[in-house]
Amino acid sequence: MNFDFLSPVSEFVIAKNELNTPQSLGKKCKIHSKQNGLPDLEDIQIAILGVLENRNDVNYMAEQLNFDAVRTSLYQLFPGNWHTQLADLGDIKPGESVEDTYFALKTAISILVEKQIIPLLIGGSQDLMYAVYRAFDTITPMVNIVNVDTNFDLGDSNLPIKNNSYLGKVILDKPYNLFNYSVIGYQTYFNSQEEIDLMDKLYFEAYRLGEITSNTQLVEPVMRDATIVGLDLKSVKASEVGRKQQYSPNGFSGQQICAIARYAGISNKVRTFGIYEYKFAPNEVTDMLMAQILWYFIEGVNCRIKDDSFSNLNDYQKYNVLVEDEELIFIKSIKTGRWWIEIPFLPDVNNKLKKHTLLPCMHQDYTDASHGKIPERWYKAYKKNSF
Repeated sequence: MNFDFLSPVSEFVIAKNELNTPQSLGKKCKIHSKQNGLPDLEDIQIAILGVLENRNDVNYMAEQLNFDAVRTSLYQLFPGNWHTQLADLGDIKPGESVEDTYFALKTAISILVEKQIIPLLIGGSQDLMYAVYRAFDTITPMVNIVNVDTNFDLGDSNLPIKNNSYLGKVILDKPYNLFNYSVIGYQTYFNSQEEIDLMDKLYFEAYRLGEITSNTQLVEPVMRDATIVGLDLKSVKASEVGRKQQYSPNGFSGQQICAIARYAGISNKVRTFGIYEYKFAPNEVTDMLMAQILWYFIEGVNCRIKDDSFSNLNDYQKYNVLVEDEELIFIKSIKTGRWWIEIPFLPDVNNKLKKHTLLPCMHQDYTDASHGKIPERWYKAYKKNSF
């Protein structure tokens, strides 16, 4: 396993970790250090990885990234009643070019995912999501991306990739592996009407900030079907973060963003999770918030329950609802109480959903269908299935 491009966790962080109590997360985590080298990954389920790359930030001013304070904050937290083993693999330093960094990140992600290890990324600019996506080219034929962000990040795919336009490259660059893209917490005034219309035309999912803050549980079924989750720190309101990180007076609170991270962790399908757009500046609030977001994702992973195989009829209940000449089939897990809705096959179409015929939903979707309303998520998935 070639991880020569990884730099160890700094000796400053290692020294600070020595002062932590034996029960702290830092003492229970296998750490890539200069003295001991890379840890053995044999029993590891989650691997923390920093990526010190931000040159494709549209506002790049040659700032240097440093995740020491984030790691120090994370290491001093106490783990829950966890069964997963953690490792911190250190950082990917900027390559000679941004493409070199992308290659190193793609390589690291593909190696870890093939070993059934969840990469937990601390990022610079969010264009790194493109490299993460490309890492799945040889792993799975179809990928669902969930982006917690104020913006759609569509941009112009004809222009060089930037942190606010990487999705255009994801959509149009071969191989075409993207099936669904969901944005959680977008703010309308940060997105052009053309972008909003394009999201709708492509049958992608977009949830406004107000929708999610009014009912954070809407995030759960979206995360349940995600492969890659990215969290832009700009989605957190300014009062919750340090001065250099501030972006908008509106956004998620610290509690809400941690709940969203936990939903991502609970999902059985999420293969990698990353926090992006970290602006390095000594600030204990931002560093601790990032540490707690990571903590809640790990907590979610430890709460995962396998309830979506549907191989045993005794494990679920099926409900049939007739809506506008459409027979909607809902499935409820007896083990967890979670709901799915079936997406019908179209036999004459090149169906990309053959492995994903069941779409996660909420009990409210079943209730709405019982009153004659077709769930919007079902409609969009059905339309994508019709392409």
